[in-house]
Amino acid sequence: MANRNYMAEHKDCNYKNGHLEPCAPLAAAYVPFQQENPPTYGNTEALMRGTLFPGLDLPFMNVVNKTVPCAGTPLGEIMALGFVIKELNLYLDTHCDDEEAFMMLRKIIALYNEGREKYVKKYGPLSVKDSIYTDSYKWLCDPWPWEYTERMGHK
Repeated sequence: MANRNYMAEHKDCNYKNGHLEPCAPLAAAYVPFQQENPPTYGNTEALMRGTLFPGLDLPFMNVVNKTVPCAGTPLGEIMALGFVIKELNLYLDTHCDDEEAFMMLRKIIALYNEGREKYVKKYGPLSVKDSIYTDSYKWLCDPWPWEYTERMGHK
């Protein structure tokens, strides 16, 4: 009923316009600006902390992840490399002239592609697109990657 009254009073508004409640609190947003060539975490620590860049590491309620469940495993390494690629991609969107970051991105992409290809050949596909590295359609074949430690007697 309240929404209907509001819409009746504000006929010029449509679904593309939001509204502010009469007593809504105001907030001041702050987004830290990164400098060129910022320091970086290692791949696994970046995945664990949720950012590649220590300067952007602002944990919610000061709670920091302490572990990555698959750290030290081939799958964990691929996940960490993929995360670093995305972080560098986002950084380079705003710092496209940072040649050092671009070279790092290229190096990480090469490591990721090499590691992913080896992983898929040994353990099976991570996505259906990995069928390019297999001899037959193995997407739904057991075991799933997280089951290897249980079935193969590791850890």
